[in-house]
Amino acid sequence: MHDVKNHRTFLKRTKYDDLHLEDLFIGNKVNVFSRQLVLTDYGDQYTARQLGSRKEKTLALIKPDAISKVGEIIEIINKAGFTITKLKMMTLSRKEATDFHIDHHSKPFLNELIQFITSGPVVAMEILRDDAICEWKRLLGHANSQMARADAPGSLRALFGTDGIRNAAHGPDSVACAAREMELFFPSSGVCGPANTAKFTNCTCCIIKPHAVSEDIIGICSQTDLRICLFV
Repeated sequence: MHDVKNHRTFLKRTKYDDLHLEDLFIGNKVNVFSRQLVLTDYGDQYTARQLGSRKEKTLALIKPDAISKVGEIIEIINKAGFTITKLKMMTLSRKEATDFHIDHHSKPFLNELIQFITSGPVVAMEILRDDAICEWKRLLGHANSQMARADAPGSLRALFGTDGIRNAAHGPDSVACAAREMELFFPSSGVCGPANTAKFTNCTCCIIKPHAVSEDIIGICSQTDLRICLFV
């Protein structure tokens, strides 16, 4: 491993017990001998082809109709083997909703989609696992919740959705769509993205520590009188 800044070798090939294969994916930060390293790209095209679908990222969006079930949905996501790497609650403007639904601009139900997605807060997540795009679509079920209940009664849309518009959650169809949609909610350019839902009145701060993220703490909070108004 070569230190580009100081023009010297930082680390020769060695065994490092605290680093595991599942930690090695694009965008992750790892600590090697007290130095934080960011994995930015594959070393060559062969590695990219072999590992491209491993630890794949996609967008998971919880829609306004399922916000009250966010704890249950996150628990299901964790149990399905996904890792949540980014999470934010926000309210979309009409322009942001229009940009998000760019693939539906010619559809007659576009206005209904926009009115619904802007009717309340949404929770956007960047989720990670092997073959994440396909596995997340499978977990979602059919886009129409009524058909999802017939085809896959355990899917998220079957459990928490109502119809083809109010269908609880969203997932992109392809790698290109996932990249575009994640850029809308989690911009890499340094801009803020959609505004969050923080009210800063009659509230407090709750921090879930790393070792407890996979536990259903959010679900437990949702079952009390506490109302979650912001994730960052």
